[in-house]
Amino acid sequence: MHRVGVLALDGVVPFELAIPARIFGAAHGAGGEPLYSVVTCSPDGRPVRAEADYEIAVAEDASVLASVDTVVVPPSRALATIAEDGRLPDELRKVLEYIRPGTRMVAICTGGFVLAAAGMLDHRPATTHWQEAAQMQRLFTTVRVDPNVLFVDDGDVLTSAGAAAGVDLCVHIVRRDHGSAVANEVARACVVPPWRDGGQAQFIRLPVPAPSTGGTAATRAWALERLGDPLTLTALAAHARVSVRTLTRRFRDEVGMSPGQWLAGQRIERARHLLETTDWPIDLVAHHAGFGTGTSLRQHLHSAVGVPPQVYRRTFRSAAELTA
Repeated sequence: MHRVGVLALDGVVPFELAIPARIFGAAHGAGGEPLYSVVTCSPDGRPVRAEADYEIAVAEDASVLASVDTVVVPPSRALATIAEDGRLPDELRKVLEYIRPGTRMVAICTGGFVLAAAGMLDHRPATTHWQEAAQMQRLFTTVRVDPNVLFVDDGDVLTSAGAAAGVDLCVHIVRRDHGSAVANEVARACVVPPWRDGGQAQFIRLPVPAPSTGGTAATRAWALERLGDPLTLTALAAHARVSVRTLTRRFRDEVGMSPGQWLAGQRIERARHLLETTDWPIDLVAHHAGFGTGTSLRQHLHSAVGVPPQVYRRTFRSAAELTA
């Protein structure tokens, strides 16, 4: 069973602290067995003050991090000093020394400042809450901060944007570990979407667009039922009964990306699901996902996840066999 350790620091934000236990705790194998165990610790094992008006008692001190496979660092008011000067407090440095080499590191929201201050994000892509992204980039110039995405998966180090983006990241980790079928069940149990469109750019405060008579939700739902068809921007605009220019503007306002980017992303998700859950030939998967040919699917999938369809299928079939 995969062990997850969650580090609670003084002033921890309760919502983000609870995300790992809730999401990973909902992941079960084919026989109903839990796929993760989650333990929460503080530096010394004592209760920590929450950002709210109460304390949180934890089960362990930081030494437990030496025995886990994944460490999650949620945001905390104690990180304010790091966000000001970029320096890792000595107490926190000692805590991180418990972590074994090769342990997967996950930061939710401004928890990413801990990883950055420890040098774990040097020359890597990362994200954090959009309000703090510019400050992270100023303090840690070698980190490639992306303020627009909900999360960044860089293999053994993963970071998320603020608050609910931590849910997106943890569901993604379940999917990466055990495939979309398990992740979809987790999302269903927790009443959250298995995947959210767009990035955090859609949540940044911008001038309010002029009122319109309708959004793109109905057109997006219509397109999802026809991903295998040769959908064009003109066809999407015709369904929405607007011009291509208006449709593009509304897509950017609502999901933070162009219609073409959204459509490509949905087709990748459909292809991944079919690769994980069927034995269909690659060309048939490509057809049903809307890529037309196996060659096109290979190019798009490799660009999105870094591997060709055959390797992707083999990886997730292996994961499914381990959890069956």
